[in-house]
Amino acid sequence: METKTKNEVKVWNVDASHSSIHFAAKHMVIAKTKGSFDVYKLNVETNGLDFENAKIELEIEAKSINTNMPDRDNHLKSPDFFNVEQFPTIKFVSKSFKKVNEEDYILNGDITIRDVTKNINFSVNYGGQVIDPWGNIRSGFTLESSIDRFDFGLTWNALIETGGAMVGKIIKLEAEIELTTSK
Repeated sequence: METKTKNEVKVWNVDASHSSIHFAAKHMVIAKTKGSFDVYKLNVETNGLDFENAKIELEIEAKSINTNMPDRDNHLKSPDFFNVEQFPTIKFVSKSFKKVNEEDYILNGDITIRDVTKNINFSVNYGGQVIDPWGNIRSGFTLESSIDRFDFGLTWNALIETGGAMVGKIIKLEAEIELTTSK
């Protein structure tokens, strides 16, 4: 699928009903706890319909964290973790989006949590493009990465009886993103 003009800048909109941003952390060394961020703004611009070198900016409302357990969510919003009153947003700004093959990309950029910025790479699987029943172009992506939460000042922890940590240091980041643009 090609646009009429290769140099035409395309602005993509996130289809929030078919997209999600989520994470997973080890709990007591033996299991994973998962959650999501439910409120975010995602801006994506491409050169035509080609996503290589896309410009991507993401801003997440930290207070939208949701683990389906209100007490845990309130703790995650507190100064022990995200401190959402002082640091209301989590940001990502891309530096590069490189095609590895027809289905895979590497997304590189800076992520900022609690005013600490670190470089990060995401492995991206590209699901392809289709024209939807309303005549829009849709593209789908699955993104995966991980961070060391201690790098961002998210250092609260407690030791369990066997000596392990209550919450793991490494947090897996995942997203399912569906974008739309006009023909």
